[in-house]
Amino acid sequence: MSSTRSLAEALANCQRDVALQMVRDQLAAGIPAPVIVAECNRGMTLLGDRFAQGECFLPELMFGGMIMKEILAELGPHLSQQQLGPPVGKAVIGTVQHDVHDIGKDIVVMMLRGVGFEVVDLGVDVPPEKFVEAVRQHQPHVVGMSILLTTCFPSVSKTVEALRAAGLRDQVKIMLGGAAASELLKQNTGCDFYGKTAVDGMKYACQLVGATA
Repeated sequence: MSSTRSLAEALANCQRDVALQMVRDQLAAGIPAPVIVAECNRGMTLLGDRFAQGECFLPELMFGGMIMKEILAELGPHLSQQQLGPPVGKAVIGTVQHDVHDIGKDIVVMMLRGVGFEVVDLGVDVPPEKFVEAVRQHQPHVVGMSILLTTCFPSVSKTVEALRAAGLRDQVKIMLGGAAASELLKQNTGCDFYGKTAVDGMKYACQLVGATA
């Protein structure tokens, strides 16, 4: 295993045991938990950069998200929401109606949570009205729709139209991703952004709220 100089690097390189031990060592040394979380957020951003540069692949992104989840569980007793402060942004994400694929969606959710977003995960096969209800209730900065099946193109259009009919379309940005997504589908359905990868989606969401990615 290569030498790791920081917790962020350990997380970015998916070195689970090293990262968890560093968290425990830092807690023992009296480093405040919010400072450790900030370092881990930086590690998730570095992991996204590695993916964008072709240095790692989807399994590493998923594993990195799982490590981050373990770290937050470890830090839980040392943290309060007041200490963490408000999330950097809020997102609502789901796989569109009639599509039950969740791997890509789950990676985006983990990446966004890893950099400090509050994410409302609606799951799969999400009807337009459920997206509308979630946007109305949670008032997110961005809505993410995942689509893996070309037969579900109408679900994207119907969701955008439902948000428009509810008077919510101008209040939120809509990003689109998944194997069946494309720049053309984005344009034809009136979405704001198409991301080829989970990292693209994370970076777009961060740009919307002025967060580092």
